Amino acid sequence: MRRLALFALPLALAGCFYPADRGRALESRLEKLDASQAQLQAELKQTREQLDATLPKIDAKIAEVSKALQSLDTASRRSGADIGIQLQKTVEDLAQLRGQVETYLYKIGELEGALARTSEETEKRLQALKGDEALKEAEARKKAEELKRPTDKKEFLALAREKAKGGDVAVARQLYSEFLKKWPKDALAAEAHFGLGETYFAEDKCREALYEYGKLLQEHPKADSTPEAYLRSSDCFKKLKMQEESRLALEELVKGYPKSDAARTAKARLTELDKAKKGGKK
Repeated sequence: MRRLALFALPLALAGCFYPADRGRALESRLEKLDASQAQLQAELKQTREQLDATLPKIDAKIAEVSKALQSLDTASRRSGADIGIQLQKTVEDLAQLRGQVETYLYKIGELEGALARTSEETEKRLQALKGDEALKEAEARKKAEELKRPTDKKEFLALAREKAKGGDVAVARQLYSEFLKKWPKDALAAEAHFGLGETYFAEDKCREALYEYGKLLQEHPKADSTPEAYLRSSDCFKKLKMQEESRLALEELVKGYPKSDAARTAKARLTELDKAKKGGKK
């Protein structure tokens, strides 16, 4: 029961990352931006439909002119005035249709530009609302997109580790996250969760780190990195001033993985905690 409670804590903490008032403000602003984009897209669709409806008329007029020119031998029997009037009307009709097409094309260009600007503005406002961290994540995402991805999952995971080891933590985070989307049920997902948790731990983002460690402990209890995830969880709980949970993580580590190197470290820490507790009672 205590172990289940420990598992549940990191997942529950995951809902506490973003203040409620800022979240509501963000949702409201995004709804307005989405409505603006939807209106532009509707106008763009309508203009394209109008253009599509006009083009066949131009084709028909061109066909009409071609037919008229091919039938000059017949038309020559009519008066020159009649021929001139007919051709003049056809030319005027074509000019009018051409003008409509140019108007539609111009309007489409304007709408596409406005839509692109709105999308860009949406992204900027979204990042501004989320703050500097979101900007860093966006930059890391762009940088990660430029990387050549290995098709082999082991090589993919190795690339993420390499970026993390080289100090490019944000890019490593993007790669670990992408790995988990591509291979969520694979055995290597355990290492991806641990690696992702480590990227957060390196930046003292303990709540986010606990979420990843918790996923590992729940879904991959036999993974090589599970004992270390318990140890890291204890560190995170301690930083969050959750002393009881920190101790519980150490106890579960010793109980479940007594022969691991992490368990030896946990035993030493528990001994220190017991000594401190006894010293405090004196």
